[in-house]
Amino acid sequence: MSNPVFYAGPDQLAALAPGSSFSLGGAEGRHAATVKRLAPGEPVDVCDGAGLRLVCSVTSAAGGVLDVRVDQVVAEASGPFQLVLVQALAKGDRDELAIETATELGIDKVVPWQAERSIVRWKMDKAVKGRVKWRNTVAAAAKQARRASIPEVGELVGTAALVELIKGAALALILHEDAVDTVAGVVRAWRAGAARPTGAGTIVMVVGPEGGISAAEVGAFQDAGAHTALLGRHVLRSSTAGPAAVVLLSQELGRW
Repeated sequence: MSNPVFYAGPDQLAALAPGSSFSLGGAEGRHAATVKRLAPGEPVDVCDGAGLRLVCSVTSAAGGVLDVRVDQVVAEASGPFQLVLVQALAKGDRDELAIETATELGIDKVVPWQAERSIVRWKMDKAVKGRVKWRNTVAAAAKQARRASIPEVGELVGTAALVELIKGAALALILHEDAVDTVAGVVRAWRAGAARPTGAGTIVMVVGPEGGISAAEVGAFQDAGAHTALLGRHVLRSSTAGPAAVVLLSQELGRW
C-alpha cells in the first residue's frame, strides 16, 4: 500500500537528504498528527507539489506537528509532454468534478475557459475566488491520489487567449462529438509525423461547456492548428470528457 502524502514548500524540502529530520507544521502537520493520528514508525511521504518526494518514517506526532526522518529522496521526472486540460466553465460544479478526476488520472495543468456558451461566468472577484477553488480542488485530488506533483491552475482564458495557447502547443485536441477521427487516431498520426505542428512539449485538450463548442470557436481553434477528436460513440458530459481523454492519451503516450 502506498504511503499517505502531505505537502510542504519546495524551500523547506530542497536541502534534505536521507537521514535528515524534518518537522511538518501548519495545516498539513495538524492533519497528519491530529486527524490521521500517525504514530512513530509509520511510513509517510512528504512532497513539495512539484515532483520531489521524500519517503519518511514518523518519529513523533503531537501538538499539530509531524516529525519525520527522511529515508529516501525521489525526484519524479515529468514525461516528455505536459498534458493540459482546458475546461470550459460549467454549471453544477461539473467543471470542478472534471479537474478533480483529471488530477487523479495524471493531468499536469488545468486551464479554466470562459466559452461562448458557458452558462457560468467568472467576473471580477468571482474569477479570483473561482481560481482559488480550482486550486484547492486539484490539491485535494493530488493528495488523495498520492501524487508528488500538484497540477498548475492557469489563468482564466477567453477564446482569443485559448487560440494563442493552441498555437504554442505540440498538439491540440478539440474533443467534439462531430469529429471523424478518434483521439487515438489523431495522436498516432501526429506521432507518425503526419501534420505534426511545431511548438513546445504541450498537449492541449479542449472541453466545451454543456451547450457545446460553437462553430466559430471550433473554426478559430482549427485555424490555430487544433484537431477535432472523437472520444467514442456516446456523448459525454463536460465533467467526463476531459478525464476520458487523459486516460486515452496516457495509454497512447506510454505514461501508463
